[in-house]
Amino acid sequence: MDLQNENISIHNFEQCTKCTVCTVSCPVTPINPRYPGPKQAGPDGERYRLKNPEFFDEAFKYCLNCKRCEVACPSDVRIGDIILSARLKHTKKRPSLRDTMLAETDAMGSLATICAPVVNLTLSMSPVKYVMDRTFGIDNHRRFPKYTSTKFVTWFKRHAASAQKQYTRQVSYFHGCYVNYNYPALGRALVGLYNAVGIGVNLLERERCCGVAKIANRLVKEATRDAEINLTSIRKALADGSEAVIATSSTCCFTMRDEYPHILGLENGDIRSSITLAVAHLSRLIERGDIKLVFREDYRRRIAYHTPCHMERMGFTPYSISLLEAIPGVELVVLDSNCCGIAGTYGFKKENYPTSQAIGEPLFRQIADVAPDFVATDCETCKWQIEMSTGHEVKNPVEILFEALDVEATRRANNLNN
Repeated sequence: MDLQNENISIHNFEQCTKCTVCTVSCPVTPINPRYPGPKQAGPDGERYRLKNPEFFDEAFKYCLNCKRCEVACPSDVRIGDIILSARLKHTKKRPSLRDTMLAETDAMGSLATICAPVVNLTLSMSPVKYVMDRTFGIDNHRRFPKYTSTKFVTWFKRHAASAQKQYTRQVSYFHGCYVNYNYPALGRALVGLYNAVGIGVNLLERERCCGVAKIANRLVKEATRDAEINLTSIRKALADGSEAVIATSSTCCFTMRDEYPHILGLENGDIRSSITLAVAHLSRLIERGDIKLVFREDYRRRIAYHTPCHMERMGFTPYSISLLEAIPGVELVVLDSNCCGIAGTYGFKKENYPTSQAIGEPLFRQIADVAPDFVATDCETCKWQIEMSTGHEVKNPVEILFEALDVEATRRANNLNN
């Protein structure tokens, strides 16, 4: 494999002071004894791999790429990037059919939405799950997200696209696979929320999956192809007048901002600051006094907020928390910083399922103790994991903001005509 950014595998590992705080913060190390831990797999191992690639350990596949080691590192060593780059460079075994299917989110989503009710029923049937477990290695305990019959882009073109032209200010929305194929309601909430404060929402000219699943499953060529399409579309949207390209998925946002240059070797420095989460963009606008949100007086909810790992790595957690706390009728409980364990496609794989669930167990117990009306989080796969493992409904902060919003009062507060 021709890895475009071979230099990433050796970047800044010499800054490691061997303090082992990364290993202490790793959610996999205490659960799975086969994983050597981020210090040994990352900077320590890189010193040996530079001399002899035979020092690569296939056990690196157990790394979640959650980046918690990077959050903890006092020397700002990109430990997760070093481990992931080593996997992409040195793993000899080709991606399996299962891994390819899990990674091809656009292809699988496009097919599934054609006959969504049948697909949803089929994927929920025990005999089908048993066959997938034994044949493909997709654990039969894992629950698949349901697919929609009407994709978000279809709804947008039919019901929202023309109305966006009336707004002077514009943003572009990277909706991602989840919103498009599984949960269009989140995209509709995003459009409604931005329109209520006088900002139009556009879709990118072309959008592909952010690439996180392909990167995790070592489909580097395919991930690079999709990333180049996305970067071209983002640059065009910004050149055409969008003030930002916003996402509702913390993982999509993180991948485009940080994995594109660090893992795929694609330069995005000219646009990185313009790629952001909707909660971050809205928070900044409110702080500057550009927009105002007015909430319903009858909205009363007890909400537990879970910070996704990639959200924490970007430093965006305060944005979601501050916006949710601004809703007068919300009692917000911020959960302890714990990985949920699913890590995208990682938790779907039979060999990883026990580790995935064991990692998430402290989070699941705390949610049960808090007993919220529902849980809030910015990551769709965290949503799947928490809903499956706790039975509690999970919503994105953008969805909650729109649910609690007094739309007409907000429009008046932002001097918009009815």
